[in-house]
Amino acid sequence: MLRIPGTRALQAFEAAGRHLNFTRAANELHLTPAAISHQIKEFEDQLGVELFHRTSRTMRLTASGEVLYEATIEALAGLTHAVSRARKLTRGSSLLKVTVPAEFAAKWLMRRIDGFKLAWPDIELRFDISNEMRDLEVDDVDVAIRFGSGKYPGLHVDRLFDNVVIPVCSPRLLKSGPPMTGPRDLFRHTLAHIEWSRQGVTWPNWRMWMAAAGVDDFDDSRTLVFNTSNDALQAAIDGSAVTLADFAMVANDLSEGRLVRPFELGIKVAREFAYFLVYPESMADDPRIIAFRTWILEEAAKTLV
Repeated sequence: MLRIPGTRALQAFEAAGRHLNFTRAANELHLTPAAISHQIKEFEDQLGVELFHRTSRTMRLTASGEVLYEATIEALAGLTHAVSRARKLTRGSSLLKVTVPAEFAAKWLMRRIDGFKLAWPDIELRFDISNEMRDLEVDDVDVAIRFGSGKYPGLHVDRLFDNVVIPVCSPRLLKSGPPMTGPRDLFRHTLAHIEWSRQGVTWPNWRMWMAAAGVDDFDDSRTLVFNTSNDALQAAIDGSAVTLADFAMVANDLSEGRLVRPFELGIKVAREFAYFLVYPESMADDPRIIAFRTWILEEAAKTLV
């Protein structure tokens, strides 16, 4: 939670009411249990009400405490949103902050961003490169690019493009390694992919690609499995593996000759998962966001398999 000056007692009460434990509240706020206890006692004395029932083993909110706890949550949320908006206003009208996953930034966005700067030279872009999910109502960012299901209540969502997974390798491997004239020829190569699943959806792997290619006796026990697509792609660029990769993330590598497609067959990721441009509905009329949205949707439309 954003630390707002003058709300220390409210934050201590909110944490204590949520945890019903002074020690856990203190750990969250980087204070001592004694400091939390002192702030709660001072709060109770000022209000003239008892907030907690305490025994040697348990702690619970009193009826008065429950009323004030709900009001405290609403008050802190309102202040947090107001402070965030106030900070954005002090930045001026030319700066737009974009939070974006590291892979998307490196493999897609940064390779195209000069086009935005040429089209809108008066808008200064600043990037928050992070795989963490930022809160657009609280954190000091304006828009986000997220990979997920696209279900973000209260936010405007634009789908950027479908994700299609294709095999890629180094042109050196294609030229000097074992021939790749048919899918079964890949049995003689090191094959790499990432492991990812969410909400019952699995990112395409080599077993799935081989099945789509009509190969029903593929043994995937020897495939290399990476946690990140950057590591899997590096294995392909180095010439040590044939890797399954998201076409959008390797389009530049393909066009610039660092990677090639030994086979045209691709597998679409389940449509409910994709990269999305996301921003608060309340900012839909912001000229900076309109400009960025217009540009990125045009660029995304060019990213076709």
